[in-house]
Amino acid sequence: MTSTTSAATYDFDAMLQTIKDKQWSLADIDWEAPGAELMTPDLRAKMKPFLADLVWIEHVGARGFASLATKAPTSTIAEIYRYFHAEEQKHANAELALMKRWGMLDEDGSVPEPNINVKMAIKTLDDFGDSLPLTGLATLIPLLECALDGALVKFLLDEVPDPVCHEVFRHINSDEARHIAVDFQVLELIGAGPLHKLLIESIGNLKPQVVLGLIVVFVPLINKMRDNIVAMGLPEQKLYNAVKRFGTIGGRGVHTARIPAYHVLKAQAAMIIDRTHPYHRFLADPLVKVTSFVPARVLGKPQSWTEELTHEPVAS
Repeated sequence: MTSTTSAATYDFDAMLQTIKDKQWSLADIDWEAPGAELMTPDLRAKMKPFLADLVWIEHVGARGFASLATKAPTSTIAEIYRYFHAEEQKHANAELALMKRWGMLDEDGSVPEPNINVKMAIKTLDDFGDSLPLTGLATLIPLLECALDGALVKFLLDEVPDPVCHEVFRHINSDEARHIAVDFQVLELIGAGPLHKLLIESIGNLKPQVVLGLIVVFVPLINKMRDNIVAMGLPEQKLYNAVKRFGTIGGRGVHTARIPAYHVLKAQAAMIIDRTHPYHRFLADPLVKVTSFVPARVLGKPQSWTEELTHEPVAS
């Protein structure tokens, strides 16, 4: 089944069965296998803050899928989203287990604190995720997955010599490929609906304070991650290719182009990868700077569902 398959003929039931058949757990990985010694001190130092952010960004994706499950257009898609929610949490735990393997955690195994932009994203999705329009959230998630996961997986496989890391990210990459396939088929399904309903659902359900909140939270989050990835050595062309994939796959659909949010986020994606665009100078960079001064305490205690983070190789 390809991304060009019509939403009307795409077999979501078959995809659900595939997802069930392809489940894996941290217990399937030999975390004591040789390879950790290949990580040099310099590589460990470079990877630690990067992986710490990645662990929490997986939770942003998990919370997004949890919200999508509450507004999915069919019961089958809702169940698929519930699996995706669990898989994103599993990815976070697997990345945390890699951090433990490489000696990046404190002696008590405590989870590293997320940066302020990730904290804001988690809180925003927790507060407003269930009230966001389906069209907006269903478009934002595949953009994040194409841009961040697509670039990150390739970067880690190129940079890290530990074969256990490669095994972990083969599993993660396989999961993400199914996420992206479903993401765009759902957009096709949504886009096939009556245009007036799309406009009402896209515009009528968005409150100004929510729109402002999303801009303040997700613009600096994505920009900071973009710059961090490039600073770590990811060639900008690879990031460009990963982000371009969002528009390429979406452009194959017959109905996706009827969704207003798709055009908004496609335009934003083009600005994100062009560091010379005024978007960075006048919006993204100032927001990164402003949000860096937000005290973590004003965001309150971490949401209870983040307590599911663990490096222990439990079966899922």
